[in-house]
Amino acid sequence: MSDIVVRPARPEEWSAAGELTVAAYRANGYLDDADGKAYTRSLRDAARRAEHGTLLVAVAADGDLVGTATLVEPGSVLAEMCGDGEAELRMVAVAPHARGRGVGEALTRAALDLAAERGATRMVLCSLDIMTTAHRLYERLGFQRVPARDWYTDGGLLLVAFTKEL
Repeated sequence: MSDIVVRPARPEEWSAAGELTVAAYRANGYLDDADGKAYTRSLRDAARRAEHGTLLVAVAADGDLVGTATLVEPGSVLAEMCGDGEAELRMVAVAPHARGRGVGEALTRAALDLAAERGATRMVLCSLDIMTTAHRLYERLGFQRVPARDWYTDGGLLLVAFTKEL
């Protein structure tokens, strides 16, 4: 993980970050559902994520973009579940060729640090119920499942909620 740097995305990286996000979700079959087409557009629109939140990128030592995540705050048009005092982690994606290198963990830790720096006292996130690899990462980093905050998309997909006190 020491060869990975996480930082805010630069405008010239937005397109690549969007394509990486789509590729990562597609590689795991997460876009083959009723919400897939609309969500693909949302995942691809990294410029919108940068406008309404903080678009983070993970960059390898060779300059290769290997991951991305979005941090949003209450009131953002991208916020799905965060409230006062909370920040929300969205759209964490690791390039398929970079998996197993700690990229997801580096992105999540960077988002936690940034949220705390900005005064949030809790990080929240939701994840498809089938994203069990991501769930293990979140739990290893101290997130707790909060079933009372689970919700369903308009297409009927279950999103499970996690929180972590900062």
